[in-house]
Amino acid sequence: MTNAIETTNLTRRYGKTTALANLNLSVAQGSIYGFIGPNGAGKTTTLRLLAGLLEPSSGEIRLLNQKLSGSGTEAQRLVGYMPDFFGVYDDLRVWEYLDFFARCYGLDHARRRTTVEQLLDLVDLTPRRNDFVQNLSRGMQQRLCLAHALVHDPPILLLDEPASGLDPRARVELRELLRTLREMGKTIVLSSHILSELAEICTEIGIIDCGQMIVSGSVDAVRQQLQGGSHLRIRILGAVEPAVEALQNTPAASRLPAIAEVRVDSSDERVLHVELANATEETQAALLTHLVTSGILVSEYHAQTENLENLFLRLTEVMS
Repeated sequence: MTNAIETTNLTRRYGKTTALANLNLSVAQGSIYGFIGPNGAGKTTTLRLLAGLLEPSSGEIRLLNQKLSGSGTEAQRLVGYMPDFFGVYDDLRVWEYLDFFARCYGLDHARRRTTVEQLLDLVDLTPRRNDFVQNLSRGMQQRLCLAHALVHDPPILLLDEPASGLDPRARVELRELLRTLREMGKTIVLSSHILSELAEICTEIGIIDCGQMIVSGSVDAVRQQLQGGSHLRIRILGAVEPAVEALQNTPAASRLPAIAEVRVDSSDERVLHVELANATEETQAALLTHLVTSGILVSEYHAQTENLENLFLRLTEVMS
């Protein structure tokens, strides 16, 4: 399958400052890709380059295998871009706002009318179609601007901090809307500082810092790579000493994970915390089988993963 987005050594400089350095990014069609990074990391610069609003200092961008030229005209048809700070035109009604941008894209009257009605229904603003845009809540304005980005039916959506300033209910509604857009075949790239929400919705994430991509891949793969191992919590029925001995003396077999540390929980002596240097679901299952066949009674056995926020903070502290 052709990737929706591919960049090769994409670089952008502002004078002597390098905002983005040799970015190699691949985003598969139909995915939701989360772009994570602190302020000034290069997220917005990347999205503007992909949208054709900035020209790269060097490197190449391909959208659906089409090379993006300096004019950016192709990107403006293939991409719907929603900036982190957007403006709405006062004294325009909601439907007029969308109709105005549909005119900008050259849609004829019949298609404009159909498009506006469909988009209002998609973002759940049909009951507010005759309201003035400046009277909408922040969440409603956010949904309206997303509809604006969709007015020419682009296959790729670039959303810069789309959840910024939204209350919890509006964020839930936004997540559901993004899932609906993915089901419609859209490829979505969004930046955010709300890492837990990205983990819930994104199929892939990339962490960028100081203009360089640090790690990219599926959420689980990135977590595993940054964590450097796995943490198991095991509750034992009976004495823990035999369990500790069984763990520390696992047979040398490729199907069992390497155990880095075994310790007893300080508040519950029947709970063991086991750090695995490298592990997969299969080797973790094999370890459980090893304990059971060794006569250990196990009442609880599960992997604990460090949340993305802690991993991100730890990573950026190391990089700084």
